[in-house]
Amino acid sequence: MTTTAPAGSRHDGKSTADLVNQAAAQISTLVRDELALAKSELAEKGKRAGMGGGLFGAAAVLALYGLGLLLTLAVVLLALAWPLWLAVLVVAAVVFAAAGVAALIGRAKLREATPPLPKDAIASVEADVRTVKTAAREGRHA
Repeated sequence: MTTTAPAGSRHDGKSTADLVNQAAAQISTLVRDELALAKSELAEKGKRAGMGGGLFGAAAVLALYGLGLLLTLAVVLLALAWPLWLAVLVVAAVVFAAAGVAALIGRAKLREATPPLPKDAIASVEADVRTVKTAAREGRHA
């Protein structure tokens, strides 16, 4: 049995079944949109984590080269005179400084990517829930 709403009502003459179907369709669209937002946000955070991990990898490679240079320094100190080891020491210091900078930048990139939660999508869903609850409350009182 379908009843029509009184003239001038907020339902524009739609039956309850029509309104329920419309609400279900809108909720379905809303959920799909929220999932798409969460997916894109997680992809962005994944890219940042990849960049931070890559920079930490670069720091490790540079530190290994620095260790190799320090070993070369030890050999040079034993075999050669003063100017050569001093040059190797300066180069090793520069390599370690570059490794330190890469490590600091990598750590900052990883902190930007963690925790891997889609904060924007979560906030949007919470706002949607509040809106639906408010509309439901107002609908009961109307």
